Amino acid sequence: MTPLTRRLFLRSSATAALLAAPAFVRPAQAQVTTITVASLLGEDKPETKIWRRIAETVEARLPGRFRFNVVANGALGGEKEVAEGTRLGSVQASLATMSSLSGWVPEAQILDLPFLYRDADHLRRVVEGPVGEDLKQRLAAQNFVVGGFIDYGARHLLTKAPVTEPGQMRGMKMRVIQSPLHTRLWSAYGAIPVGIPITETYNALSTGVTDAMDLTKSAYAGFRLFEVVPYLSETAHIRACGVVYFAAGFWSQLSEAERQVLREASAEGATYFNRLIVEDEAVSVRQAVAGGGSILKVDAREAWERGAEIVWRDLADVVGGWDRIMAVQQA
Repeated sequence: MTPLTRRLFLRSSATAALLAAPAFVRPAQAQVTTITVASLLGEDKPETKIWRRIAETVEARLPGRFRFNVVANGALGGEKEVAEGTRLGSVQASLATMSSLSGWVPEAQILDLPFLYRDADHLRRVVEGPVGEDLKQRLAAQNFVVGGFIDYGARHLLTKAPVTEPGQMRGMKMRVIQSPLHTRLWSAYGAIPVGIPITETYNALSTGVTDAMDLTKSAYAGFRLFEVVPYLSETAHIRACGVVYFAAGFWSQLSEAERQVLREASAEGATYFNRLIVEDEAVSVRQAVAGGGSILKVDAREAWERGAEIVWRDLADVVGGWDRIMAVQQA
């Protein structure tokens, strides 16, 4: 090879290497997948903290593979809008109450039946058993891949005027989750149900569109609802069960190894969330009281429960039959 030929060869080899280099860089960059996550509340609440924890866990096990884009404060809409977004592909993951997903999986209302669950341990036993496994499969068929069950705490009645007995609900405009179960429940007490997304409730209550609603203590403070419904009656009528979930379209593009990491991170995140909720409820009550809210004990517990039994009978066939309700009650 002559000196000139050698120089041309080396120059062309160097040029080829430079041109080829981006081809090796691009695939590594393309492997970073963004997971857009919708959270209803802010950075200080368990609903967002859980995703920060999941992101940390996933990053430790799969460095650089995923980037979690957590959009907080309900910026992507309420639970129903977010669920629809995951089905359309604009959102990859979120949390949801079973109430909000019951439009797609009516059987999920077994976890929402009023006065059925005694406490957090009772609910945990049910979701970790056959009922929980069955609901996971039904949700997956509707494009919601469950990473874990979570417990938001008990739902309580929030009102503008004090309410301690169910008879005081008659004629009251009650904001409800857009779910047949919740509509039936409050109708049984004589209230007028009005379906409104959670992100619109503050305005609806402040302008008189509705007079009352129900929610957990944590979310009561998180949405600052004590400013417009200052009375929280401790009915604890529904144990607000929910799920950590991923969009099926996103999930189907992952390897089994990646899915396993997300499953494990979600399960660990769910345990973390449940612990945070207990701590956050105490803080939330103090915040609500400091902001002018009042916490009321309820009377006539049997009367409240009689209204709930109407819902049990109406939905028995939907949730799997009366025997299933009794089995859950005794779990």
